[in-house]
Amino acid sequence: MTSKVLTDFLEQGLGELKSKGLLNTIDVLDSANGPMITVEGKELINLASNNYLGFATRPELIKATIDASNKYGAGAGAVRTINGTLDIHIDLEKTIAEFKGTEAAIAFQSGFNCNMGAISAVMKKGDAILSDELNHASIIDGCRLSGAKIIRVKHQDMADLEAKAKEAKASGEYNKLMYITDGVFSMDGDVAKLPEIVEIAEKYDLITYVDDAHGSGVMGGGAGTVKHFGLQDKIDFQIGTLSKAIGAVGGYVAGSKLLIDWLKSQGRPFLFSTSLTPGAAAAAKEAFVLMHDHPEYVDTLWDNAKYFKEELKKAGFDTGVSETPITPVILGDESKTQEFSKKLIENGVYVKPIVFPTVPLGTGRVRAMPTAAHTKKMLDDAVAVFAKVGKEIGLI
Repeated sequence: MTSKVLTDFLEQGLGELKSKGLLNTIDVLDSANGPMITVEGKELINLASNNYLGFATRPELIKATIDASNKYGAGAGAVRTINGTLDIHIDLEKTIAEFKGTEAAIAFQSGFNCNMGAISAVMKKGDAILSDELNHASIIDGCRLSGAKIIRVKHQDMADLEAKAKEAKASGEYNKLMYITDGVFSMDGDVAKLPEIVEIAEKYDLITYVDDAHGSGVMGGGAGTVKHFGLQDKIDFQIGTLSKAIGAVGGYVAGSKLLIDWLKSQGRPFLFSTSLTPGAAAAAKEAFVLMHDHPEYVDTLWDNAKYFKEELKKAGFDTGVSETPITPVILGDESKTQEFSKKLIENGVYVKPIVFPTVPLGTGRVRAMPTAAHTKKMLDDAVAVFAKVGKEIGLI
């Protein structure tokens, strides 16, 4: 029986979340997570997924998953340092490194685990981390775990970064300094100013760390934001997921052989959690092969994203400053945002509301994610629903 102390805590906490409209409701899909999904028997155009290239349902990845599972089993059976490294894990890491243009790579069980493991393996008490204020929650948690001093940098503000880097360096208080940024920011779709960041990092001897969860498989022909800017030899850590554009599950760090050797000996999620399933590793490897052999998949993603944004703008919607396929439709008012999302779903377009505290007050939006798997007709139908609902509730 649950203790009364715990029950009281949970009931009070859930009640407060519900009263503030912050209690998550999780829909159950009756179908695969493709460009069209079925929820409670109703077919909807899916614009809520991070499945950028449509790889989650690609026959090639499904076959790779089945073949690897038949050969190696459903699970790896242990942490990799004890008895859990299979040759498919090594093959995946070699494939990632080749695709990213780095000496080596290490696969983790999730992108979240990458940030928890990699940051804390290198940064310690007595160090300082300069971190963009809009960085992902997993970066924030990884920084906290490290014990290093965390210095918040204004979002994409290079003057603020330089001023704080200069101050931290001049203080003489810290053994090492690191700057961490998302490569692509998930709420607005803007891209980190990596050339300027590298210039500042070299001036003040900063370790550079780019979490490219939303850039992997999207930017730089799929190789990421660092490749997009041609800075593979200037960025120390390249983080990516295997669960968004790659279509499977997991995460990775790409960098120098020296760095990867260190992470394989000091990255706690790597050391103390069973490795990726053989099926997931094989599917992820197949995704990188597909991207290499078929650059048109990434091209189609960008073509669809450009088309979708243009049509939304023609309809009168504000898509913000996005430079990537991430398409925020910014409405401002939180209650209108909630109503808009609800009516979109009722009319056949699946997209969820994003409101405070995920984004600042007064910047409520729905975040639409066109993918390579959407047809132009699907996107046209979605825009028509956006326009219909927007007019009905007085947004446009």
